[in-house]
Amino acid sequence: MQAFFANPAVSWTLLTTGGILLVVIWVLLSLAFLLLADRKIWAGVQMRKGPNVVGPFGLLQSFADFFKFVLKEIVIPAGADKVVFILAPLISLILAFVGWAVVPFAPGWVVSNLNVGILYLLAMSSLGVYGIIMGGWASNSKYPFLGALRSAAQMVSYEVSIGLIIITVILLAGSMNLSTIVEKQSGWIWNWNVFGGGLNNLVLLPVMVVAMGMFYISALAETNRPPFDLPEAESELVAGYQVEYSSTPYLLFMVAEYSNIVLMCAMISVLFFGGWNPGFPTDFLSSWHPFAANLFLALVFYAKICFWFFMFAMAKAIVPRYRYDQLMRLGWKVFLPTSLVLVAAVAAWRVFGPAA
Repeated sequence: MQAFFANPAVSWTLLTTGGILLVVIWVLLSLAFLLLADRKIWAGVQMRKGPNVVGPFGLLQSFADFFKFVLKEIVIPAGADKVVFILAPLISLILAFVGWAVVPFAPGWVVSNLNVGILYLLAMSSLGVYGIIMGGWASNSKYPFLGALRSAAQMVSYEVSIGLIIITVILLAGSMNLSTIVEKQSGWIWNWNVFGGGLNNLVLLPVMVVAMGMFYISALAETNRPPFDLPEAESELVAGYQVEYSSTPYLLFMVAEYSNIVLMCAMISVLFFGGWNPGFPTDFLSSWHPFAANLFLALVFYAKICFWFFMFAMAKAIVPRYRYDQLMRLGWKVFLPTSLVLVAAVAAWRVFGPAA
């Protein structure tokens, strides 16, 4: 038995499987409480209490909703393509979770430390639109189909801006490995990419602040989040591509959507705000146990994710919904040319600046 576990292939498989399970469990538990926080923040802005009955302070409300969805009957419309109808939420859920494979939580705490982690993330987020299109088409109804088409156009439009903004970070870090990007931002807070990546690059501060703001707004549109929730606009499309779904399939769509939202919060933290770096030197951690040191850094990273989720929730609570033509105009006529200018500015500084 000892020889079996000493086999490198077996130990790698067990470690990787354990890492995947830990990340999946962490994301699911985080979603339960972040979803509650989303509802409580929205309620607070509207001067009401929000969920506060199930469990102390309403902390178990998300788990009650989970059991409600799981125990309800799955209803499939008579005219729907049943196989595609069921596959759509499963594909959305899987693609939402596989993106977490390259997110570094602390030094060495990453499922797969890919050198092209950013390209992997862009690929997975691009594929996510297939689940939504399949769900809208398989329902065999006009409202879900229109919602799916809106979502596809919206996600593709803002992925272009997100990709170009990420290029500015790649130019600063000189790498597409997410762990390397975080390590380049270690030390004091001014080393974070949102401030230009160091005192030598402080001239890039306005450029990177604009890039960060555009990334945040594009992330709202990419995840169909208010004020850009046009694919599921209640006033026009009832609930968009989800309107024919109920019970567990609807729950899977919701889990996938919120997983993508939290992933975008993690990406903003990694790309612009130092990831696990707290904004000051962490030399004192050298005297700590390695696990305790990494746990401290992971909690710093999680605090940043929670902050950005709060910002997503506030945008939902206080910003009125855009019209669809305004959404497309913002993406193609404002964000696309602006992101091209930002890439050119950062590239010019890297080539011709004093640190070149």
